[in-house]
Amino acid sequence: MLKRALLLLLVNVAMFCILAEVLALGIFYFQYGWLFYLDPYRPTIEQIQDLPSEGLTAVGLHPYFGPTHRPGIPFDLPKDLQSVESGPAVATNNFGFPSRYSYPFTTTNERQFVIGIFGGSVAAYFCRIGTSRFEDDLRQNAFFKNRELVSLCFSHEGYKQPQQLLVLSYFLSIGQPFDMVINVDGFNEVALGNINDQYGWDISMPSHEHLDPLINLVNQSTLTPAKLESLYRMTRYRQRLNDVAGRSNRTWFASVEFASRQYHAFLRRRYDEERVNFDRLPSNPPANSAIHVTPKVKPRSGAAVFEDIAANWSASSTLMNQLLASRGVPYFHVLQPNQYYTTRTFTAEAKKVALNDGSPFKPGAQRGYPFLEEDLEPGGLNALHIFDNVPDPVYLDDCCHYTVTGNRLLADFIAKAVLASPGAWNGPLDSRRSLGASAK
Repeated sequence: MLKRALLLLLVNVAMFCILAEVLALGIFYFQYGWLFYLDPYRPTIEQIQDLPSEGLTAVGLHPYFGPTHRPGIPFDLPKDLQSVESGPAVATNNFGFPSRYSYPFTTTNERQFVIGIFGGSVAAYFCRIGTSRFEDDLRQNAFFKNRELVSLCFSHEGYKQPQQLLVLSYFLSIGQPFDMVINVDGFNEVALGNINDQYGWDISMPSHEHLDPLINLVNQSTLTPAKLESLYRMTRYRQRLNDVAGRSNRTWFASVEFASRQYHAFLRRRYDEERVNFDRLPSNPPANSAIHVTPKVKPRSGAAVFEDIAANWSASSTLMNQLLASRGVPYFHVLQPNQYYTTRTFTAEAKKVALNDGSPFKPGAQRGYPFLEEDLEPGGLNALHIFDNVPDPVYLDDCCHYTVTGNRLLADFIAKAVLASPGAWNGPLDSRRSLGASAK
């Protein structure tokens, strides 16, 4: 009887494993269109790189710009954007910006036309995904047709005015030539500026979301017990995620791969939630920190917060234009579109991706964008409605970033405005470069 019971158990387990394998094979084939066992075509789960030298974050603190990437770190794009990027992977350059060039970039021939892209993460993604479309659009004009267009990225996630102004001023001071500058911003100013105000930082300071972890690194006393516990949980989640990813990538069985991938997705959600939780936890007052963050320069409440944010944003952009105008360099300021202040109609599927009522950025965007529209300086480009009538998905996530389609639409919008600008492309390029040299 015992042997029969064991045999029956073994048969049932074997049948369960076979059925699970067949079911997983079917699901895999439905999702990807080929059999799991065709190894060269198997999708793998990327492991989270654990770089101890980076501490809590993959950024450093620049004395002029605020948070910036460390040089030489791969600048990874979301998977949905990676497929359209050509050429080798881009790492951060000597200043921590994602670029294949070290800065200051110097021209090597008279055909080169240098375009500087400034802004936050939306602009940084645009550097990688949108500039090729933008350059193709410009080449429809005779002035650009035979020129070598060189787009340089001076954008970083979380940057908001006056950081773009400071970055531009610095690079102009060390001799970086520009033939055109594009500044894509607006969202970070209201979304992150509002968060700054909530934490008692002045709205003009760099983003609390990005600077506060660096303060924790410099001044360890700001790491409260709650933050230490959260940091421990993040480390454990990262280890488990990498273990599960390794098993999933090595397994010979579709059923194991399917179960591992589901478990990995669950752990990834917990890991991302913990990262958000870590950022939201208050630090100890950094009274003795080597990094001094200016508190509110005056009390603000209600609409006054966004009035001052918009005024600072507009004034900073005007100063960028003045710096460049003295050098004969055209400047284009773009108020970027976003999903929380829009007349676009979202499908049910698009809502799942693009909208999140719990987003910490939503309140600032909804309340602040009307003030940005009102304060957009003369000549500024309002791109808020370029996605309104587009049926394809244009938002990549529930923050602010765009799909490939969204980046290309933004490129078309900016290029059209550039080419329509009166008198901008009259006269030889050399005359503008000589003007820039004499103005320094």
